[in-house]
Amino acid sequence: MDCLTHATDSTLPLRAVRPDGLEALLAGLPPASAAWLRASGFTAKAQELRLLPGQAELGEAGLAGAVLGLGEDAAAAASPWAFGALPFALPEDTSWRIEGAPDAEAATLGWCLGAYRFAGLKSKPQRRAARLVPDAGTEAAQQQAAAIWAGRDLVNQPANHLGPAELAEAVRRLAASHGAGFEDISGAALEQGFPAIAAVGQGSPRAPHVAILRWEGAADGPLIALCGKGVCFDTGGLDLKPAAGMLRMKKDMGGAAAMIALADMLMRAGTPIRLLLLVGAVENSVSGTAFRPMDVIRTRKGLSVEIGNTDAEGRLVLADLLAFAGEQKPDLLLDAATLTGAARVALGPDLPALFSDDAELAQSILSAGTTVHDAVWQLPLMKNYVSWLDSSVADLNNVSSKPMAGSVVAALFLQHFIPSGVRWAHLDLYAWNDQTRPGRPEGGEIQSARALLRAVTALVASSQPSGR
Repeated sequence: MDCLTHATDSTLPLRAVRPDGLEALLAGLPPASAAWLRASGFTAKAQELRLLPGQAELGEAGLAGAVLGLGEDAAAAASPWAFGALPFALPEDTSWRIEGAPDAEAATLGWCLGAYRFAGLKSKPQRRAARLVPDAGTEAAQQQAAAIWAGRDLVNQPANHLGPAELAEAVRRLAASHGAGFEDISGAALEQGFPAIAAVGQGSPRAPHVAILRWEGAADGPLIALCGKGVCFDTGGLDLKPAAGMLRMKKDMGGAAAMIALADMLMRAGTPIRLLLLVGAVENSVSGTAFRPMDVIRTRKGLSVEIGNTDAEGRLVLADLLAFAGEQKPDLLLDAATLTGAARVALGPDLPALFSDDAELAQSILSAGTTVHDAVWQLPLMKNYVSWLDSSVADLNNVSSKPMAGSVVAALFLQHFIPSGVRWAHLDLYAWNDQTRPGRPEGGEIQSARALLRAVTALVASSQPSGR
């Protein structure tokens, strides 16, 4: 990441301060700098930034440093977002070290996340981010940021640049970078082994792929299975979306990008697990060969599914992936998908919906999300609604005829493909920032990966014998 650098003689101090520490900071500054801050009306409110001019009488030219306000809220001051605006608020071609951050790792993460911009397809050079000299001990934050940058790049790629084959190739590159095993299933093997994914992709000239990564951080470690919906573009199929509904459908592989990023984080951290990553890479298109409403398709698990709506294709992709993952007898099974608009109606764009019938697992993820400022919110697997998926001609319908509880019904559909006794959690996420905010530039976003990383790490640590 080009937003990080090493200290040089030109590296400048950026002092972070809350209102209750402002007087002490002013007392420690050169009198001219303190007077400058007072005259400018600086009060250390959140996101308030002042550049400190050099003192000409001392032979200083240009900048002497900067001061950042953190605000009254201690929790917000310790979040990554407190530092996320700095890379583009500070002058280009400058390097900085942060002094006074409540959490050095969060500050480093926020700086790196705020420095991200997707500009790989522009013909002119873009404004570069200011660079940070990171503190020692922030390597984990740097690794997480690198994984999120790579995941955001996947979501932001236009669909004509990132189809099913290219998404599978991204998994192959990840496997190669970590010495992991890789398998790419397509063609007849996919039609036989992953028939629901094949049905979703049969309308597109770009054939579907299932990308499988296997990694051993510890030969005797628990098996963690990750499944990601990788619909590289979703027209809605024959149940066609309106034009406005297609504008962001390149992001419909955001669940896969989140699971790829999580796998990257787990491997970078050397987590003592066995890891299985499954990405169903497919395009839901309109053509004479596309699957139709009221078709009945088979799934890997053997359940037949009536197609009530071709725009509910993501749950069909996950159904086959979850069935395959369940066959491997994982200790923990996680999936992520941009699955329903209903989850966004309920919780908005920034709060992914979490579903799990394992209370301990759900609480671990919820707590982790709060701790690392990557929050999720649990919605119920309401058993009374299971019958809403009944079909008169198949084992299941892929949608309910009732216009209610859409995200809950989708999660209940997925639960049919989870073996009894397997610990499972499902995340329904948005994978997009509608506008630029500190640390969260407009465009593709990797949601829930940091929360899941912390939860998985904690669960693995708690399962290890003492002394290991």
